[in-house]
Amino acid sequence: MKILGLDPGLRVTGYGVIEKTGQRLHYVASGVIRTREGELPSRIKTVFEGVVEILAHFQPDAAAVEKVFVNVNPQSTLLLGQARGACLAALMQASQPVFEYTALQVKQAVVGNGHADKVQVQHMVKRLLNLPAEPRRDSADALACAICHAHGGLGFAGVVTSPRRRAGRML
Repeated sequence: MKILGLDPGLRVTGYGVIEKTGQRLHYVASGVIRTREGELPSRIKTVFEGVVEILAHFQPDAAAVEKVFVNVNPQSTLLLGQARGACLAALMQASQPVFEYTALQVKQAVVGNGHADKVQVQHMVKRLLNLPAEPRRDSADALACAICHAHGGLGFAGVVTSPRRRAGRML
C-alpha cells in the first residue's frame, strides 16, 4: 500500500510518500509545494496543482491529511484552512481515499507522545523510515501523517505485538 501524507500550509505544503508492506514501512519520496507571495487565489491554485501533480506521479492508494487546529490568530487559521481545502479538493477530484488526523494523533502515532515537538517528530520519522538524515520540518510532518495512517491511526498501540503473560495471565 502506498500512502501520501500531506501537511497543508499556504506558504509551504509538505508531502511525503511511503509504502507499507506487511508491518514494514519504506520511504518513497518527500518534499514541499511552495507558493509565491501574491494574491490568495493564485497561491491556492499552486497548492491544488501541486497535489494533482504528486498524485499523478506517485499514484498512492490512500492519502492522510493533517486536520487544521484552531490557532491564536483567526486569520492564520482561515488561511491554513483554505490551503487544506485545496489539498482536499485535489484529492477528491482524483477520487483518492482521504483520512484525516489531528496533530495530536500524528505525534502519538510517530513519537508515542501527543505533545512532542517538531524535532522529536523529525528524529522518529528518520528512525522509523531508516533515513540517512532527518527530513526537513514540513516533509517530516507529512511523512509522520502517512506513518500515522500506516499504523491505523492508533500510534504504537496499533502495532501488534505478542501478548505478554505473567503467571498464566495475559497482560
